[in-house]
Amino acid sequence: MLEVKDLTVDIGPIRILQDVSLRIEVGQMVGLIGRNGAGKTTFLRSVMGLLKANSGTMQFEDVDLIALPSQKRASLGFGYMPEDRKLVPSLTVEENILTPVWAVGIEDWGSRLEWVYSLIPEAREFRNRPATSLSGGQQKLAALARALLIGKRMLLLDEPSEGIAPALAKRMSEILSNLKSEGVTILVAESNTAHCAELLDRMYVVERGNVTLS
Repeated sequence: MLEVKDLTVDIGPIRILQDVSLRIEVGQMVGLIGRNGAGKTTFLRSVMGLLKANSGTMQFEDVDLIALPSQKRASLGFGYMPEDRKLVPSLTVEENILTPVWAVGIEDWGSRLEWVYSLIPEAREFRNRPATSLSGGQQKLAALARALLIGKRMLLLDEPSEGIAPALAKRMSEILSNLKSEGVTILVAESNTAHCAELLDRMYVVERGNVTLS
């Protein structure tokens, strides 16, 4: 479904990724595992087109992502959950979840939203609350719900379990397990495999911008 070959990415004068290759098949959950600063976030941002690749190829089925403008990649059905959540403070939780509808247009968003709420009922409970009133873990759930709304083809999740209470980290693992059972294709970046090891079909270990083990 997604195949990345020899991806090299610089941020300013600093090389962050060097010849990184990764492959995800339809319905798989693949882990990108590495310490903070290893290059995980840079990889996900490059796939989403938020960072420009110096060299390499990124193929999503029959689409050349390198040649596709970043604003069009979400329209392919990518759902992206950034590590720092990126919720809009002035909006309610549900309004944040619905931002992809306004950004790219989703015709069946009503039924899609109900599906998201069935997977994350907590998001339904605090949907009318301001995003800034939530705890860090609740904000992660809201960001995941937003990614799910548009992520019909693939989810890119950056550190979904980092920095949240153990109970919410366990809940996040339960949600990922349910998504896996539904056949959702997922690339999850984590600092370690404590919360997702049993769910992964494949794992790539990244150190200092290089994949050292797959």
